[in-house]
Amino acid sequence: MATKKKLEPEVKLRPILRVAAMVSLVLGALGVAAFSFAVVLTQIPQPNEVAVIESTAVFYADGKTLVGNIGEIQRVDADLTEIPLHVQNAVLAIEDRDFYSHAGFSVVGIGRAFFRNLFSGTTQGGSTITQQYAKNAYLSQEQTIIRKLKELVLAVKLETVDSKDQILEDYLNTAYWGRSSYGIEAAAQAYFDKPATDLSLSEGAVLAALLRSPGGYAPETDKKRLKDRWSFTLSAMVEEGWATTYERDSAKFPKFKERQANRLGGPNGHLLAEVRSQLNKLGFTDQEIDLQGLTVISTFEKDAQIALNEAVVEQGPAEWPTGLRIGAASVRPGTGEILAIYGGQDYVEDQFNNATQARGQAGSTFKPFGIVAGFEQGIGYQTIWNGDSPALIEDYLVNNLGKESYGKVTLIKALEKSMNTPMVALGAIVGVENVLNAAVRSGVPADTPGLLPVLSTIIGTSSPTPLDMAAAYSTFASRGLATNTSAIKQVIGEDENVLWEFTPRPQQVFDAPIMDEINFGLARVVTRGTGFAATGVGRPVAGKTGTSDENLSAWFVGYTPQIATSVMMVREDESGRAISLRGTGGLGSVTGGSFPARIFTQYMRNAHKELPVVNFAERIKIEGTADYSTYFTNPGEPLPTDETTLDPGPAPDEEAVPGPKG
Repeated sequence: MATKKKLEPEVKLRPILRVAAMVSLVLGALGVAAFSFAVVLTQIPQPNEVAVIESTAVFYADGKTLVGNIGEIQRVDADLTEIPLHVQNAVLAIEDRDFYSHAGFSVVGIGRAFFRNLFSGTTQGGSTITQQYAKNAYLSQEQTIIRKLKELVLAVKLETVDSKDQILEDYLNTAYWGRSSYGIEAAAQAYFDKPATDLSLSEGAVLAALLRSPGGYAPETDKKRLKDRWSFTLSAMVEEGWATTYERDSAKFPKFKERQANRLGGPNGHLLAEVRSQLNKLGFTDQEIDLQGLTVISTFEKDAQIALNEAVVEQGPAEWPTGLRIGAASVRPGTGEILAIYGGQDYVEDQFNNATQARGQAGSTFKPFGIVAGFEQGIGYQTIWNGDSPALIEDYLVNNLGKESYGKVTLIKALEKSMNTPMVALGAIVGVENVLNAAVRSGVPADTPGLLPVLSTIIGTSSPTPLDMAAAYSTFASRGLATNTSAIKQVIGEDENVLWEFTPRPQQVFDAPIMDEINFGLARVVTRGTGFAATGVGRPVAGKTGTSDENLSAWFVGYTPQIATSVMMVREDESGRAISLRGTGGLGSVTGGSFPARIFTQYMRNAHKELPVVNFAERIKIEGTADYSTYFTNPGEPLPTDETTLDPGPAPDEEAVPGPKG
């Protein structure tokens, strides 16, 4: 009797598998439909702060080299066309090789990330560049499945509204690269001190390697790990045909710019602060400066700025006593462009700018204004004066340094040796108001503290800033053309619109022959007088030393036809009161011919390296040999001692000291 064959188990399972397959297809179709529906309905949200905020980028005068950024978030947009192709390819090789072929996501990458996140308890990326940009620009950084789904929907949506190039550009401009830098332009400056457009293949590969974990691969903490990933990036480029084997094998691991603990640290923080101050004066608000990504082309010249910083360090005192301030400013005659300033050792430690805010009694650097006033009245260098000391002139008692007497001297000799008594007599004869007028026409602000209609003004009892004096002497250098000064050339907004541009407004405030005559005399101060140290510049230079009474300040202000520069040293106690410089750097008395002249000389020598030698114009002598030596007589001893009524005035300079070190 035949038996019924038993049904095999797999035969019974077939209907179940069919049902399961149908359900999967239905669910898959529903999922795809739901996803597509979500993409269609999704609106691109407003980008977050990092994606839209741009700090103001301040560039040196060349318009290419970054001084630094103003604003909390260091981010500056760059067009994709400005980013070298090898840099773009380095990022694609390490982050998303299929970027130009996928629709915004990678199924394999998402699946791998999903299962690892679900079962291993670790977080796994798997995101395309489009997804990473969606996260950076529109979402939070939290690692959740919900955020990941939102990221995926936004990524696909973005692919339907933006081109691939636009997405890549946006990603490169919003990614975080470490060192407080958002975007590749800020990263290039932070790591290599150059614009993104100048990045080499090796440097681009380093930046691409940093993207995964800027902190984990930071060159200052784990250079070996970074170098391994850099090498992997170059090999990935070779695999994709984006670099040759020769390029990979010959690439050298690059050198990095030293990381600053604070981007405003060191003397260059004062440059950014000065630019911000001037932007405010031009009407730009702090919100515009911090958030709207202005581009500022400054007047600062990088080589000049480096030279000034180095000169202060190398020619200034080896050890700075507490309260010492050294300020310096350099101006281009005829245009008023500020080429360099030294505002202090470290902006983070002290925000007070020694070049534009600090003041010191001008001392003998003020005497040329009195001489110019004399020239305008026909009083020339060959006039005769009484060089004896002390002298009671009208009601003012004045001494030469050490009460030294010189007898009868010419005005040019009195200038060379920085005598006080002849200069005060000159001021009395030409009129104090005319001395003040000459100073203000040159560029000394009329509201300068101590700029008063008194006899002591001619020997420097007023207290200008280094920038004031550099600007005033630049008028001499430009043969009488006084102009407004600026640290900003251009301010550029969105779409390359020029929002403001510096326009020099030179005015002929003195006749050129008058200036040729003062230039001749101040050149003699360098070659034969108290400014001898400045002969080390190695080309025609004019200038004047200045040292105030009680050694409260020391100055050197000088110029060539191309650059005018002032250097000032002062010292203050904890309350901000001026105190003597005596003992600074081991000197019994700090004169204008010491540290200030040395700093000036090294700076000017280096700042002129690429400039042709230009001579001052030939002088046309101001005739006149009048004898003014009887205008006052030595009152003899004993001298009055009531200093409350008889101000002894600032002391003149000492003789020149040896020139720059090194």
